[in-house]
Amino acid sequence: METPQTYWLTRFLVLRLLGLVYFVAFLSLAHQVLPLIGTDGLLPAAPFLDRLATHFGSRRDAFLELPSLFWFDVSDRFIVAMADVGIVLSLLVLLGWANAIVMALLWALYLSFVHIGQDWYGYGWEIQLLETGFLAIFLCPLLDPRPFPGRPVPTPVVWLLRWLVFRIMLGAGLIKLRGDPCWRDFTCLYYHYETQPLPNPLSRALHFLPRGFHQIGVLFNHLSELVAPWFIFGPRRFRHAAGSLLLAFQIFLILSGNLSFLNWLTIVPILACFDDSWLRRVLPGWLVARAERAAETARPSRAQQVAVAALVGVVAVLSIAPVRNLVSAHQAMNTSFNRLELVNTYGAFGSVGRERHEIIFEGTDDQVIADDTAWRAYEFECKPGNLARRPCLVAPYQYRLDWQIWFAAMSTPARYPWTLHLVWKLLHNDPGALSLLANDPFPDDPPRYVRARLYRYEFTPPGDASGDWWRRTLLGEWLPPLSVDDPRLLRFLAAYGWLSSPRTGD
Repeated sequence: METPQTYWLTRFLVLRLLGLVYFVAFLSLAHQVLPLIGTDGLLPAAPFLDRLATHFGSRRDAFLELPSLFWFDVSDRFIVAMADVGIVLSLLVLLGWANAIVMALLWALYLSFVHIGQDWYGYGWEIQLLETGFLAIFLCPLLDPRPFPGRPVPTPVVWLLRWLVFRIMLGAGLIKLRGDPCWRDFTCLYYHYETQPLPNPLSRALHFLPRGFHQIGVLFNHLSELVAPWFIFGPRRFRHAAGSLLLAFQIFLILSGNLSFLNWLTIVPILACFDDSWLRRVLPGWLVARAERAAETARPSRAQQVAVAALVGVVAVLSIAPVRNLVSAHQAMNTSFNRLELVNTYGAFGSVGRERHEIIFEGTDDQVIADDTAWRAYEFECKPGNLARRPCLVAPYQYRLDWQIWFAAMSTPARYPWTLHLVWKLLHNDPGALSLLANDPFPDDPPRYVRARLYRYEFTPPGDASGDWWRRTLLGEWLPPLSVDDPRLLRFLAAYGWLSSPRTGD
């Protein structure tokens, strides 16, 4: 007969790791939010909110559809202040001080940013962080912020975290089987390490491993996403085995690429697969002793029990739509079915690109474009550009402009109109836009023209004589050379309300 299962150490780890993810997410906001959605940003939030109010009939109705603190104040100062508040609160959680109030504030703040973030915050891990963060509110006592508070861990919330990771993993596995045939013929990893959004330094070595390794990798993926999730609700031994497999899978994904904080965040509910009987074997003795002392004196809270029961009921009702989506032949991935992003459906890499396309933005100060015009390239913080530059190691941090450029390279400027706004800002040496890039090729005066060209990028083999990490082939023009007085650019910007003079650098 199994000994009673307790989750004091589980809660400790879940909250600490969630605090780290929140910290990275808000740090990214503090550094990038104004150039992206501020008053002078590429997709300013204020006009976006105005359009929503017009669409829904009033600001009140729009608020009810997309709740956000920024309906009350969307000034740059307030946006930065809220990002800073998020950093402080997440640091408190990371350092071991969390209660329901702190966790609720973090959730509400991040929800507010996601709902005004537009393209920059449309990733699956944003709603995954909100769902995880909402469940974490109920793991904590209302007021007691200590790492091991005087209230026991509510076991139903641990089960809800398992339900979350079940949907995350199974959704990712099913979208692959229903999507790209390379997941069914075990060939997707022939391409993935090279074509993923932001490869890291290990990605090239993985890309050139034998094809048998990649086929085993696809099998490992299917076992992790389609088989292991069914065992996380089983007896302790099976649950621990499933959790160990899922944990190993996420660690490998962290090592093989820069997928923002997605994998770090997914580990949070995976930790709910482990109870104290397993964790006390791997955690320091002093930490285990503190948990045991807290367990001896803990007393349940009737109010917390009622709140958790209500949470279980809400999640049960809201799970109907995600479950229907999972069993549907037309499965959608990374979708929320309610305005608070509480119970969602997830998935990743339902299709894998066979080629890596990159947009390279270039400028020139020549007054007339000719065959011998000298073009200077803009380098992004992390995405490939300079052939000799080693891929970055940045996750769990995310350079959001780099990610969106990866998507834009698979489409056209018409689908990503903010790319024209970016060109306009580069033509003015806008300091906000330049702060999102790794270099400024025109430190003295703005370029006369900016263009964008599309290339196919491929890894060079390790040890290649060139010493480069990449080789590339020109595919064509993605944007023609544009100047500040180009009538095509002016008409486009005017249609979007972006025709204003950006700030210029000093």
